[in-house]
Amino acid sequence: MPKMKSKGAVKGRFRVTKSGKVKCSRPARGHMHAKNNGKQRRKLREPIIFEKTWAVLIRKMLGGA
Repeated sequence: MPKMKSKGAVKGRFRVTKSGKVKCSRPARGHMHAKNNGKQRRKLREPIIFEKTWAVLIRKMLGGA
């Protein structure tokens, strides 16, 4: 059976950490942040980390087992 092709869109948006968690950037990071307070801006800096079901699905789309 041939290998599953990895999805190009997923390759650009997600990274897998050494421990197998999946990491991606938060949405709404582009512009117009003047309306946000400092706490909201700081929260936008930290990545989203997937550990369970979504991590499995995304790793599968990246071509990993």
